[in-house]
Order: sequence, then C-alpha cells, then structure tokens
Amino acid sequence: MSLYLTDQHSGFSEAGLRRIRDVLARHVESGKIPGLVALVSRGGETHVEAVGAMRHDGGAPMRRDTIFRMASTSKPVTMAAAMVLLDECRLRLDDLVEPWLPELADRQVLKRVDGPLDDTVPARRPITVRDLLTSTFGLGMDLTALGTPIMDAVFERGIFSQSATALAAPDEWMRRLGTLPLMHQPGEHWQYQISNDVLGVLVARVTGQSFESFLRERIFGPLGMKDTGFHVSAGKIDRLPPCYTPNPQTGEFTVWDEAVGGQYSAPPAFQSGGGGLVSTVDDYHAYFRMLLNRGTHDGERILSRPAVELMTTNCLTPEQQAARNDLARNNVHISFGQGQHGGWGYGMAVRTYRGDYAPIGQFGWDGGTGTTAYADPHSGLVGVLLTQVGLSLPAPAQLIHDFWTTLYQAIDD
Repeated sequence: MSLYLTDQHSGFSEAGLRRIRDVLARHVESGKIPGLVALVSRGGETHVEAVGAMRHDGGAPMRRDTIFRMASTSKPVTMAAAMVLLDECRLRLDDLVEPWLPELADRQVLKRVDGPLDDTVPARRPITVRDLLTSTFGLGMDLTALGTPIMDAVFERGIFSQSATALAAPDEWMRRLGTLPLMHQPGEHWQYQISNDVLGVLVARVTGQSFESFLRERIFGPLGMKDTGFHVSAGKIDRLPPCYTPNPQTGEFTVWDEAVGGQYSAPPAFQSGGGGLVSTVDDYHAYFRMLLNRGTHDGERILSRPAVELMTTNCLTPEQQAARNDLARNNVHISFGQGQHGGWGYGMAVRTYRGDYAPIGQFGWDGGTGTTAYADPHSGLVGVLLTQVGLSLPAPAQLIHDFWTTLYQAIDD
C-alpha cells in the first residue's frame, strides 16, 4: 500500500484519511477485490492510495499509474467533445441529426416497448442533438425490459456488447442501429448508453476526424491526459490489469478481458463514447478538476463556463427521472443500489436529492468494471476509485459506496 501527498494544507483530517485507507484495505483483504487505486483531492491537496495486486492470484502491485477500463465512467469525459462543438456553434442543441446521421431519419416507434418490432407508429418529430445529449432520443439500454424483442435485437445486432467482443465499425454500427425501431418517441424517455455511442459517431462525422483524435486534440492533450484513450499501447500494456467478472453464484474470479491480446490491446473498430475509454486516476482527476473550475485548466479554457453548467445540471423532467429512479430503487438486485442520484445532466448523474452522504449538486458516474468518478462543487472535492472487478456481484458496488461514505467523513473544515 502506498500514499502520495502533494501540498501540506488540506481540507481533509488525518483521521479521516486513515479511515479511507483502512476501508479500502479491508475490501482488498476480503479477497473479493484484488486491487484498486483511489484518488481524493480538495483544494490544493491530492491523496492517492494504491492497494493490492494487479491479479487476483497476486502478481505486480497496483500503482498510481495503473491503467483501468473505465466502462460507463467514460460517459462524462467523452461528452466534452460534443460540448466543444456546441461552444463553437458547429452544432446547436435543437439541430436535427439527420444531415450527419441519415440512418436516424424517418424513425418508427414501437407501440409498446415489449411489442413486436413491426408494430410501430411514425415518430412524432425528428431526433435532435439535444435528444442525444440528454439520452432521450428514443433507444437505449433498459434493464427493466430485458427479454423483450427490442432488447434482444439490440444484443443480437451488436448495438451493445455485454462480452469482450468488439462492436462493428461506426458506419456499419449505424446501419444496424437504423434497422431498429425506437422504443419511445424522441425526447420523451430517458434511456441508458446507446445515445452516448451515437454521439461519438456524430462528433466524428461533424469534424471529419476520428472521435478519439478529436478528443485527444481538444480534451486529452490540453488536460495532460496522456494515458487516456480507447486502447493501451504495447509499451504500456504491463500497466493494464486483467478485468474480472466474478461468477454470481460462486464468486469465483472469471477473466472477462486479459491485458495482452485482449479487447484493449489494439485500436478498436468502434470508439465507444458510452464505455470505451481506458484511463488513470490522475487523468480523470485532471478532467473533473477542470469541470470544478468551470471549464479551465492551468489558466487555459477547455470548455465554456455555460457548457460545464449545462453538462452538470439536471436536465430531466420528473417523468424522465422516474425511469432512472425505477432502476436504482426498485431493481437493487440488478444495480446493487447504484444510481440513487435523482437527476442526469449530459453523460453523467447529477444529485437532485440527498440519497446518501453526498450533497445535492455532486456530479459524475460509475462504471460496470468497478469504477467511480465524481466532483462536488459544494465541497470542492474530486474522488476517483478504480478497480478491475465487474458488477456481476455486489462487492465492487459496496466498495464504491464505502469509498464515498468515508471520503465525505474525511472533510475537515
């Protein structure tokens, strides 16, 4: 276990930092989490804990620069590319997406979410940029609708992959997406994941660059996020641990994705804005500090202040929020209690009620590979916790909850 410190004046108590360290170590010692890296910062002080090993059967120790698969914690970061285009008036919130994404023109909408794919009505209006940014364009992952014809089709056509298999290249992926009806009318219903992947394709087509090259030029490069991207180069692959999805019945560690020769060892055909990034605690800290600083980093403006405010403010109506709340509150056996925030901004949760120790206004998101990253304007803090254990069991979600519970206790004003 190692502790890194910068600056000596902190908004954290020594006792509180010890408690964070002890709780993280307890989870690793339980045998359910092989290793983790955690970063907490407030004001000018940053603390990093690296605990445990890269593999469940031992191996190299976790380090501050260990690279992790970010899964859905990619969403808040990849969203910044679209915000750059809004800032530059290359896109507008209520522009139709059809000129760039003709595959989404002339949509049909299911009469019933659980109905046959050909029982549809025409969409009441076209899909807009706003619909993609707010995850309300009409199609997405709905864990309460698993087993319906539309969800089966999403999996069968490779629109969403639950395994370590690759998605099709963007044009083919969009073609397949275009063969499906929408589940809901555009702008009506909040749904997860797919809109973020569509946004990546939109950014690439608007800019004439790959999604990753635009992110690197406008976000990763200026922020110094040197270890963030959609794959890990051969020179860094030893810093990527295997990713596990433990057997839900036995808890036995099952490798979901190896490092060498795995899904992230070569550039992917599809750069997934919804869940494709790899990164480190320091890179994510730089991004969320920029959001806390309302768009600036080391005196350089990355995003406009209004863009950051828009991203990090709840944009859902009470009816749209009901879909999120249903998963968090009524399906805890699926979500393990994750997602009790209330609101949703652009690509991330925004707390609209006090559901746990975090105050209203905290923003960020979690990932299915056991990752979490949030910033809190009220407390002026950033927290990032990265593991390599998927949410097939409650253990990584419980670790995430305990991390935030102890982090908020460590604030000492």
